[in-house]
This record gives sequence, structure tokens and C-alpha cells, in this order.
Amino acid sequence: MSNEFLPVVLIVFNRPNLTQQLLYALAKVAPPVIFVIADGPRSSVPGDIDACAQTREIINSIAWDCNIYTNYANENLGCRRRVETGLDWVFSQVESAVILEDDCIPEPSFFRFCSELLVRYKADTRIMAISGDNFQLGRQRTSDSYYFSRYPHCWGWATWRRAWQYYDADMACWPSINSNEWLTDILGDRFTKQYWQHKFQQTYEGKINSWAFVWTFSCWLQSGLCILPNINLVSNIGFGRLGTNHTHWSSPFARMATYPIEFPLKHPSIVVRDAQADAFTQRHQFSRWARGRHKIRAWLQR
Repeated sequence: MSNEFLPVVLIVFNRPNLTQQLLYALAKVAPPVIFVIADGPRSSVPGDIDACAQTREIINSIAWDCNIYTNYANENLGCRRRVETGLDWVFSQVESAVILEDDCIPEPSFFRFCSELLVRYKADTRIMAISGDNFQLGRQRTSDSYYFSRYPHCWGWATWRRAWQYYDADMACWPSINSNEWLTDILGDRFTKQYWQHKFQQTYEGKINSWAFVWTFSCWLQSGLCILPNINLVSNIGFGRLGTNHTHWSSPFARMATYPIEFPLKHPSIVVRDAQADAFTQRHQFSRWARGRHKIRAWLQR
């Protein structure tokens, strides 16, 4: 599979400026097949109708030769349900795809990185996803091109139908998993377990509108791993007033620099997750301490 045949999925909503910047980045590789998932406007938010319409007009302005398939919601489904139904639609038609939300700007080599690894690990059920994200803040974890993680980062990622089929939209297994202390077995330490127990419970109850937490839960149910590059390939430019609940405040992961990855890729000789890198991610990205520090930084900047 080359860039020439790699389907690219765009998830958009009501941010035409960000969508335009994403298309500028995509024009550098000109993918020939594009699937577009768009949520509908919220009736309670003035300006959403116009903003959603403007975003869809920008999609119509794509200038390179490509086939565009659209799945546009007439009414607002919300972040979680819109992505769930949209990716179900995509993977009913293709075996694998690269997925980008409107605020995720890829370095051009990201597409070849995903393409080659989608082929290499196509039949390896240990691997659930390939991400373009590196959140190690400059720390080099390996001399290889990538490493394995339990965290399926989704600011620019790729996966297969065979993996997405395990997406547990209702988190039906959560009550039994929670009562049996399964998280303790996989996560080890008490504080990490408490963090994810809280997130999964809030998501299960519908208090957190996040498909990404459901995806993480689904991957962990399969003991799945995610491939992460040794350098950062995607920059999230969506932090700010119009960001989601996860990108409102200042963060060291906002607008991170991207770098081209070198080819041919240097593949790891074994498929084992990098526990040291995962511990760093948990401490600096997925912890109450990290979230509190980010909010304080945002408050000081204001």
C-alpha cells in the first residue's frame, strides 16, 4: 500500500479555519481517496449553522484530483456518537485508513509511515493502531523508528477494520471489568488505576462525551498495542476557546513541532511495549497532577 492508495478520513465540524489549514497540509500529498465525517450544527449555539456550512464548503474546494465521500449529519450527534458512526461507515467500505481531525496537522512523511506499517502489521492482531504522535517531549526512547505503547493516541492515527470491529460503543463490559479490579492487573500502580477508573466510569455514564476513552478501553480489552513514532509527526493546533473539553487549556502538547521521519524505517526486533515511555505519558498527560498543572498555566497566561 502506498500513499497513492491510502484512504484518508477527515473528521470536521464547525471550524472552517482549521479545516482549511488541514487541507493545505493534505495538498502536499494529494490523497486520491478522502472520506469526510461531519457533525451537524447544535441548535443551542448561535452561528453553528453558518460555521458548519462554511466548513463543508471548504471540503468542496479541494482542488487536486480525488474521490470524496461524505457522511454529513443533519443534526448534532455529539463528538462521541458522530465519530463512532462515522468510522463505522468508513470501515464498512475499506480495510484500513488514516484518520485526521480538523485540528491535527500532519507532517507529509506521516502518510508513508502509516502506509508502510498498515501493511507490515495488517495481520498482527497485537497491534490495534498506528499513531503519528510522540509526546515524550524530546526524549528519545529507542534507536528504532517507532516503539509500542498501550496508549492509542489519536491526534492523527491509522487503523484497520479488524481492529475497529472491537470498538465497544456501549462499554458493555465496563461494569464487570470494574468490579473485578481488572484495571489493577493491567495498569499496576494505584494512582494510574484510579485515574482511568474515574475516566471510564464518567464516560460509561455519559458524563464525558469522548469516543477516544471508549477506544482506549476497547483496545485494552484486546490487550492491544499502539505504534508510536520516535519523533513527532502531527501537530494539534486546536487548543483554545473552540477546542474540545480536552483542548481548552494551555498544554505542552499544543502545537508541537513536527519532523520528517527517515526511510527506510528501522523496525523493532521485538513487539514489547515501552514501559518507561508509557510511565512518562501517564505522569505528564494522563494524571490529575498533569491536568491541574495545565489549567494553572492557562490561568496564568490569561
